[in-house]
Order: sequence, then structure tokens, then C-alpha cells
Amino acid sequence: MNRYMMRRQGHQSNMRKRASISVRQTATPETGQRSARYQEGFTLIEILVVITIIGLIMGLVGPRVLTYLSEAKVKAATIQIQSFASSLDLFYLDIGRYPNSSEGLVALVRQPGGVTGWNGPYLKNNSVPLDPWNHPYRYKSPGDHGPYDIISLGADGQEGGTGTAADIKNWELNK
Repeated sequence: MNRYMMRRQGHQSNMRKRASISVRQTATPETGQRSARYQEGFTLIEILVVITIIGLIMGLVGPRVLTYLSEAKVKAATIQIQSFASSLDLFYLDIGRYPNSSEGLVALVRQPGGVTGWNGPYLKNNSVPLDPWNHPYRYKSPGDHGPYDIISLGADGQEGGTGTAADIKNWELNK
């Protein structure tokens, strides 16, 4: 074999070693010589199978998780309305009346003008929270269904609706 062929074979061997993903040198117990052993990675098909399985799981589990999230927001709005009711009762005990519609729920965190005996704020964080869908609660006093009405318009932010878009009303919570 001439020098050119030997040099070319050596060059091709070096190229193969560089092109491999990783090479680990191990000593064989019989000969004590080191040999190169190549480690293999995942094939494209294996990766696609895993991605497909993850997609199927998310397709089955995802809608349930979103349903639980929607139901949790409805429960959070219900709890907030009940909290407003308790705070309004404390306001009533101190002042002798509920805040009127123009004073609104803000009267629970800021003393309305001309009111004596206010012992607030009656809500934590000194602010009236928005409903879980970032809409303001509607407050009316005197209400059509009691001394006051508190309404969250639900996920759609409009009156009416069904499911998570249904309105949440304080007078319907005690039924």
C-alpha cells in the first residue's frame, strides 16, 4: 500500500471518530487493550412515539383540568360573594344600614361621606376584589331580592349564560 492510501485511510478513520456522538474508551479484561465503544442516542421514531403518547395523554387529561379550573373559578366567586355578605352585615351593625347603590362595595374599604360609626375597612387588603374573570361585581341596594343584590356575571361578563358563563347571585347561593 502506498503512502497516499495509508494517509487517506487514517484520515477517514479520524473523520469517523469525530462524526460519532460520543466515544467511551473501555479496557477489555482479556487483552487489557482499550477499544472504542459507541453510545447510541434515541432514534427519530422513538422520539415521535413519545411525543404521540404525551399528546394523547394531554388530549384526554387537558379538558378535565380545564373543567376543574372553570369550576374552581365559580367556587371562588361564590366564596367572595359570601365574604361580601359578611362584610356588609358588619357594615350594617356599625352604621345601621347597608351601603346604597351609589356608595357600592367601595363603602366596605373607604368611609362614605357623611357616615358616622364606620369601623372599617371591612375587607382585607383595603380593596374590593374583581371576580375571578377580572370583572367588577355588581352591587345594588336596596336589592330586588333582599336588602342588597351582589352579582358576578360569570366567565362571559354578560348577563345570563349557562355553565361557567352563568351569573352567580347572592340570593341563589343559600338555596
